[in-house]
Amino acid sequence: MKIGVFVCHCGSNIEATVDTAAVAAASREFPDVVFATDTMYTCSEPGQDEIVAAIKEHNLGGVVVASCTPRMHEQTFRRTVERAGLNRYLFEMANIREHVSWIGKDRESNTNKSVDLVRMATEKLMRNRPLYSKKFDINKRVLVIGGGVAGIQAALDCADGGLEVVMVEKAPTIGGKMAKLDKTFPTVDCSSCILGPRMVDVAQHPNITLYAYSEIEEINGYVGNFEIKVKKKATYVDWDSCTGCGICMEKCPSKKATDTFNEGIGKTTAINIPFPQAIPKKAKIDPDFCTKIQKGKCGVCAKLCPSGCINYEMQDEFVTEKVGAIVTATGFDLFDWSIYGEYGAGRYPDVITSLQYERMLSASGPTGGHIKRPSDGKEPKNVVFIQCVGSRDKSVGRPYCSGFCCMYTAKQAILTKDHLPDSQSYVFYMDIRAIGKLYDEFTRRAMEEYDTKYIRGRVSMIYPQGDRLLVRGADTLMGAQVEVDADLVVLAVGAEAAAGAGELAEKLRISYDSYGFYMEGHPKLKPVETNTAGVYLAGACQGPKDIPSSVGQGSAAAAKVLGLFSKDQLESDPQVSVVDIKRCIGCGKCIQTCPFGAIKEMEFRGMAKADVIETICQGCGICTSTCPQGAVQLQHFTDNQILSEVNALCRF
Repeated sequence: MKIGVFVCHCGSNIEATVDTAAVAAASREFPDVVFATDTMYTCSEPGQDEIVAAIKEHNLGGVVVASCTPRMHEQTFRRTVERAGLNRYLFEMANIREHVSWIGKDRESNTNKSVDLVRMATEKLMRNRPLYSKKFDINKRVLVIGGGVAGIQAALDCADGGLEVVMVEKAPTIGGKMAKLDKTFPTVDCSSCILGPRMVDVAQHPNITLYAYSEIEEINGYVGNFEIKVKKKATYVDWDSCTGCGICMEKCPSKKATDTFNEGIGKTTAINIPFPQAIPKKAKIDPDFCTKIQKGKCGVCAKLCPSGCINYEMQDEFVTEKVGAIVTATGFDLFDWSIYGEYGAGRYPDVITSLQYERMLSASGPTGGHIKRPSDGKEPKNVVFIQCVGSRDKSVGRPYCSGFCCMYTAKQAILTKDHLPDSQSYVFYMDIRAIGKLYDEFTRRAMEEYDTKYIRGRVSMIYPQGDRLLVRGADTLMGAQVEVDADLVVLAVGAEAAAGAGELAEKLRISYDSYGFYMEGHPKLKPVETNTAGVYLAGACQGPKDIPSSVGQGSAAAAKVLGLFSKDQLESDPQVSVVDIKRCIGCGKCIQTCPFGAIKEMEFRGMAKADVIETICQGCGICTSTCPQGAVQLQHFTDNQILSEVNALCRF
């Protein structure tokens, strides 16, 4: 094989600490290398054209590029060599930027290490073989998991693009966290006025099938051909017949159920519709509080229901849907602030969360939009907002910033003044982070027009003093301790990954970080893609985001799905595992360890053997390292190819 080596300067990224000309010169001495050069930007159009010209001029059979990470440009260079007539897998990359120039300043050592990496790449390339993709048909339907604003946007964009959409939402209604908000920043316009029409669009769109109060039970298959098992949880109400009239709620005698939509402020009936604009607007029975289900008594709702849709014997139902792509928009949860003992740990009724305060401000909330102290129902005069509760705090395992807390606190301070003109709001903050369009102006408006007192410092203690709360903290700008008598304390609670995010990630076969947020394929180049083909991310499941960012990601994920489905067939990646039937002893260890379910057992001449499903295999190589017989080999990363790299490194 005639091999060509191209060493990239990458501006000063590599050349500053690596002598690229020396690396190219050393490469000319390697076996089978007939051409080697260094160039300024190999990934640029002139750089790629230089590779194409060299392949044709020197009749090269393989190419090595020494530059940055393959994660960024491997596909770029594969397309380049393919353009010149070579098989795309007769190409190798040596990472001399992230693995060399960015981690050391010793130019001589870096140059020597770069030479070693290029030597390893050329040795592997000599053992590479052409690989060819296979084409397969795709199912042009998309699953959207989560009915918050990001999922709604993704679903509508896909549906408007002509795709059939299946939306699965675990709550009885779509809308997510945004549906619980009274107003939105920085425009202070009605949240339900913005979101409501979009929710109705989802319900009425002919291309969208909605499964509310449902969960994903199983996910099988691969990009273009996923099979989804959905669990429709028992509502004890036939939603096909329910008209949402609300008579059952009015007459239900059991009024002790937890009102989850209103964040636990007050109680609700055992059968209820979450809020007036709910989609679907259907009643659901909470079996833990239903007297009929628990004790066999009552049954008032069934007697009075004009549609006869109450069914106390209803069971969970399972349905199967086949789709070609998945958009994950599962949102976020609020941090459990009760671990903060200094804030009362949930013991003080007048210390509430920001989302509870939103429900109190909302006209559709439990107080009808009136701000009242939970302890005695009185209007508060002094309201204290505490920032960064469960954010930027390593002591509780949440060192990251939740991003939107500064802004919703400013919004709530403004709304407090609008509701209670005689009130005074105080905000204890660490730093104000208002980076969006009109965000900083909005925060200044809270300070200057609404006389909100911002105090830079942390709160050390909250404790009751009579019928009020004493908030003790520090003003780091003044260098003094501060005490504020508060009637109501609102905690700006940070965002964390949604409950069950890890379990869903395993079903989706995608990665998540140490905090439970899903990981994108690349933080800059693939912000809504994952490392599992056909699975995309939208909204706060990937990290804390405000509404505009979530909507933007929803549309971005939809665009990726529409792009994926622009073809009638997809090509499989040939970098998959293959089984040597003669060496396989049928032990099944590869089947047990495959995280993608890509290996099945088959019978061959009366003996059990392993068989790889190529379209499902993701080329992770776990089976290769597990097989005790070495019967499973990963194409393009065989044992011999990897050992050749090791031998090249250990030769001197």
